[in-house]
Amino acid sequence: MSSISFIPNFITLIRLFGAVSLLFAEPFSPLFYTLYIVCGLSDVLDGYLARRLGATSNFGQALDSVSDFLFIGILLFIYITYIALPGWSIPWIILIAAARFLSIIVGFRKYGKLTFLHTYSNKATGFALFLFPFLYSMFPLSITILLLCSVASISALEELLINATSKVLHRDIKSIFHH
Repeated sequence: MSSISFIPNFITLIRLFGAVSLLFAEPFSPLFYTLYIVCGLSDVLDGYLARRLGATSNFGQALDSVSDFLFIGILLFIYITYIALPGWSIPWIILIAAARFLSIIVGFRKYGKLTFLHTYSNKATGFALFLFPFLYSMFPLSITILLLCSVASISALEELLINATSKVLHRDIKSIFHH
């Protein structure tokens, strides 16, 4: 494997460090948005380059999933502590997190490894979460939260169902209909 094939994993590491750096940036400041956009672009670029360079690997998939999970977790922490969320959204967010956690447990017990899946609905959730600060500045918070929680609910339940019903782990499964 050539040294160029390590580029996708390096880009994923940029997202990992960028996500942690968000904790030290003032939310919604120019630095925050710069780190945020770098993280978002790296998420798109690392997978594209890995496929294009023929450098996909189980390690790269796992690193990408952990980086995504950390990025999303940090964003949720920032949003929940910085934005006064509507009361109705807190139980919904907790249920989504519980479904995600249960999916991780089911997948780990079945396959002996972390089972973050790269489904279309998970990608849609990541994209919706990525758009959140921009949507938040353009639309009422309740509509933005409703949209994000709806998409996240669908993807969390889909991932849980896939992990519960699949006989073999396929991290790149596109949807529950692709069994």
